[in-house]
Amino acid sequence: MSAEPRARVPRRPVHGVLLLDKPVGMSAQAAVSKVKGLLGAEKAGHTGTLDPLASGLLPVCLGAATKFAQLQLDADKAYEATLRLGVRTSTGDAEGEIIAQAPVDTAVLTPVRLQALAQRFIGPMQQIPPMYSALKKDGKALYEYARAGFEVERAPRTITIHALTLALVSGDPTALRMQVRCSKGTYVRTLAEDIGTALGCGAHLTALRRTGTGGLTLQHAVTLDALQALLPQQRLQAVLPIETLLTDVPQVMLEAADAARFLSGLRRRGPWPAAACVAVFGRQPRALLGVARCAGGELIPLRLLAPTEIAQTLQQNPS
Repeated sequence: MSAEPRARVPRRPVHGVLLLDKPVGMSAQAAVSKVKGLLGAEKAGHTGTLDPLASGLLPVCLGAATKFAQLQLDADKAYEATLRLGVRTSTGDAEGEIIAQAPVDTAVLTPVRLQALAQRFIGPMQQIPPMYSALKKDGKALYEYARAGFEVERAPRTITIHALTLALVSGDPTALRMQVRCSKGTYVRTLAEDIGTALGCGAHLTALRRTGTGGLTLQHAVTLDALQALLPQQRLQAVLPIETLLTDVPQVMLEAADAARFLSGLRRRGPWPAAACVAVFGRQPRALLGVARCAGGELIPLRLLAPTEIAQTLQQNPS
């Protein structure tokens, strides 16, 4: 006897950003799929993966917001992490096998020395991506090579550590608490290993939490449990406007005639200073039209919302 077909979940156009506090143990893509299902959204994506081991901020882009996800992919990130000193693992985190152990000289773990150590890592640096990562080589993820027992050559990448603090975990002389703000593409696992190497004992990550991306923080983030507990009609209230992704770029406001021409892909002239990216709004009604760059007094369209998407966002977020 064949099983009855599963009922299809009705989908609807939902446009905006849901700031998710992702739980440990779930992949970023699984979390996005869960949010998409709870909201009944037609389209969803994220702004940068977060390992299953990690928790914290995962902006989920819905509908037209996916057009601007790249801005957050390129944004700086902030993390809190816990390091276990004296133990190195095959993956750089608690999921790997122990490959080396060494005694920890607790005498060097004073606040003054930890501050000095942190300062050594601040600024631009070269970082070699770990083998257990999703980066591709010859069409194959590095972690696939690692699981098969192979190590391949990886080119170092330039990253920047903007801020870093290190402190002992209370009651545990071999654990460090780390707070870091870094450029995109930084592997915090590798940073933890480098800190362990500098201390002469090795280290690996035991916990990782993303606390910020660009100008976004956990302040307005919701958990999956909290989202699921809401009534279906209440869940939409947790979705923030698309322009939430654009809080770090200048804004340009256009009157109705210029807004219509801009939406058709035409450049507009005005007294705008040069900028690589600006968020463009129509004044009446106030609505995000897209993003553009300003050069030579011209507003040059980059990514635009469709008129139907603008109408749907106005209906979804009435002023």
